[in-house]
Amino acid sequence: MEKKDIHIHSHGHDHGHIHTHHGDVKNIKIAFFLNLGFSIVEIIGGFLTNSMAILSDAVHDLGDSFSLGLAWYFQKFSRKQRDKNFTYGYKRFSLVGALINSIVLIAGSVLILSEAIPRLFNPQQADAGGMFLLAILGIIVNGIAVVRLRKGSSLNEKVVSLHMLEDVLGWSAVLIGAIIMKFTNFYIIDPILSVLISFFILFNVFKNIREVLRIILQGTPEQIKTDEIEATVREIEAIDNIHDLHLWTVDGTYNVLTIHVVLKTPQTMEQLSALKTQIRDKLTQKGVEHITIEFETPDEECCMEDCC
Repeated sequence: MEKKDIHIHSHGHDHGHIHTHHGDVKNIKIAFFLNLGFSIVEIIGGFLTNSMAILSDAVHDLGDSFSLGLAWYFQKFSRKQRDKNFTYGYKRFSLVGALINSIVLIAGSVLILSEAIPRLFNPQQADAGGMFLLAILGIIVNGIAVVRLRKGSSLNEKVVSLHMLEDVLGWSAVLIGAIIMKFTNFYIIDPILSVLISFFILFNVFKNIREVLRIILQGTPEQIKTDEIEATVREIEAIDNIHDLHLWTVDGTYNVLTIHVVLKTPQTMEQLSALKTQIRDKLTQKGVEHITIEFETPDEECCMEDCC
């Protein structure tokens, strides 16, 4: 039997992915301008109140502004269809944004830590009243952004809304710190909060970098197990064996699979069509959007890498 290359594209599942990445960008745009404007306000406020905790949160908010701006840009940019230069489309460009944002956050956090750590040993008086007002404003502005993004249906909006929720929690901590300083003059709470916020930012940045590197190095998607994929395909009656399985992700959500499927007996084109539909339906349920299958007969010699 002649070897047949069967290319499968999961139209139904891919449509959902397109909706995820090409949804309305209005909510992200509004959240971006809210966050950027307030970041500028809190940088000025941080210097005026002499509060490292507020400056630390300013770095966090500025980083989120970069995230929102890049998400907004790439949300529109990813509408470009695939071409001869980028045959999988422009989805992976979002990783560039993630790396740029990570570098900005690392640099900002290191700068804040270099100022905050000495203050642990030599606390300076901060304007608790000013901190209190900025914290209230921070909770309101970021709260509006969270509510706005939660109304959206795209995955991009939901992920960014989590960053905004983190900001609300960060400002809640600053608010508590301001109240403590107002009534106790316990000024060391300010650099303590600053250090904690900075380490929290760095922890999340390194988590994001690890995920980005896994995608760039074409690691398997974390949410999909290759053993499960193999078991799912092998349980189909007409299939004798599988090999040369490759699974990777384009941008962390759009997952790609190529696989060689060995048949128990030769099949007609109609039977192969039904078989590929069966495989497609099973694998799209596992989260694989783009699938390429090559069928082989039992006695066919495959000389692809690791097959001979």
